[in-house]
Amino acid sequence: MFKAWIITNDEQGYRISLQDLDDNQLPNSDVTLDVSYSSLNYKDALAICNKGPIVRQFPMVPGIDFVGSVTHSRHPQWQPGDTALLTGWGVGEKHWGGLAQKACVPGDWLVHVPAALSPLHTMAIGTAGFTAMLCVLALEKKGITPDRGPVLVTGASGGVGSFSVRLLARLGYDVVASSGRDSDHSYLIDTLGASAVIPRETLSAPGKPLAKEQWASAIDSVGSHTLANVLASCKRDAVVAACGMAQGLDLPASVAPFILRGVTLAGVDSVMCPAALRAEAWQRLASVLDDALLKPLYSVIPLRDVREGAEQLLAGKVRGRVVVDCR
Repeated sequence: MFKAWIITNDEQGYRISLQDLDDNQLPNSDVTLDVSYSSLNYKDALAICNKGPIVRQFPMVPGIDFVGSVTHSRHPQWQPGDTALLTGWGVGEKHWGGLAQKACVPGDWLVHVPAALSPLHTMAIGTAGFTAMLCVLALEKKGITPDRGPVLVTGASGGVGSFSVRLLARLGYDVVASSGRDSDHSYLIDTLGASAVIPRETLSAPGKPLAKEQWASAIDSVGSHTLANVLASCKRDAVVAACGMAQGLDLPASVAPFILRGVTLAGVDSVMCPAALRAEAWQRLASVLDDALLKPLYSVIPLRDVREGAEQLLAGKVRGRVVVDCR
C-alpha cells in the first residue's frame, strides 16, 4: 500500500483526494521507484485546483517532477537502489506523476541524480531550476557571455525566474529582474543577486516595434506583450530564451528586432527535452548550486498538505519552490 493524491473527473465532478492504493494499481512500466520528494509547480496547482485543462486522462496522480529510489527495474540502465529523478514527459498530465509515495515510469525518462546533489536538492531545483538552466545553456550556446552586458529576467519572482536570476548572477552576469511584487525587490537583489529590479508594468502593455537598446540577452517566462517588448528593447545580436506564457500565448511583435538588430528568439522546452541535454543541464546545476545557494529558494511541506499548498501558490502567497516530502 502507498499514499497518492488522485484527481478524478466523472459524473460526480472534478475532485482530488489523498488515497491509499495497492502496488498493483501503479501503471505498467519498466522502472518502479519509492518517491522521496516531489514538488508543487504552477502547473500542478492549476491541476489540483481545477483552474486549467492540465490533466488529459483520469484518474491522475499530479506532480510533474519527482526523485526517488529504484525498487524494481526491467530497464538495462537502472538497478534497485539507484537514485533517479524525473521532470517533464507529460507526467502529472498524461501519465501518473510524483505526488505519491510510489511511481512507475519508463526508464528512458529518468536521469541519474548527480553526486553533488541530494534528493532533496534535486526537487528544490526541480522543473523550475531545470528550465532555468536550459535557458542559460541556450544563451551560452549562442555566445552570450557576462561581458556582453545586462541580462533581463522577466517573471523574476516566479519559480523559473528566481532560478534564472540566481544562476545568472552566480555565473557572473549583470542581471536585471522584472517583477510585479514590490515586496520582493530586496529578495531579488540581496538574496538572488540581481543588480536592479524594474516594475512588471514597464513591459506588460502594448509597445513599439523597436525601443531603446538595453539588454544583451533575456530569459522570458511571461510571453505576450512582455516578450514583444523585451525583443523590441534588445541590443544588436542579443538572444532571448523564451520558456513560458504566464501573460498569454500570443506574441504581438514585429520582425523589426530580428531583421534590424539580428536578435535571436530561442524557444526552450523542458517537457520533451532530449536525454543528453537533460544530463548536461543537471550536471551544470550540480556544479553551480550548493546548499547555501539553494536554501533561500525553497520550503518543504508534507504530502498531506499538497491541496493547501496548491491554493496558496495560486493565490500568490508562495515565494520560491515548494518541495513535497512524500516519505
